[in-house]
Amino acid sequence: MPESIHFRRAARADLPEIVRMLADDGLGSQREQYKLPLPAVYLAAFEQINANSFHELIVAELDGRVVGTLHLIFIPSLSYQGGLRAQVESVRVDESLRNQGIGAKMMKWAIERARQRGAHILQLTTHNSRLNAHRFYERLGFKGTHLGMKISLK
Repeated sequence: MPESIHFRRAARADLPEIVRMLADDGLGSQREQYKLPLPAVYLAAFEQINANSFHELIVAELDGRVVGTLHLIFIPSLSYQGGLRAQVESVRVDESLRNQGIGAKMMKWAIERARQRGAHILQLTTHNSRLNAHRFYERLGFKGTHLGMKISLK
């Protein structure tokens, strides 16, 4: 397992690597457009995320190279007595480095970051077809306690 993983907020210059990782699987390739230059929608989304203190787009670096990404979203709520929820989205590790413990380090970092911000829970969704991801999250202590539902608006 690589020991020298460093986590930081993503910079605009990281976007090509982030989008490449998002597009680098069966589901992502259907919804992302990885081409250079990147479509302007990615830069616009990054600017919105970066300007909002309830969002943290994070990259994992190994030897100066971006090898992973995740998006932490902090959601204020009236439930749980005004509790703060954390949601993790878009978790990806570079395909060439998967199964080396980087994803586990990223998620443990995200759990600790959510605690630091005062969140009472860290939640995520994962596609029904991602059985390996389900086992990965369960090994980290996540439990399938709710049924997630979505409706496409496009």
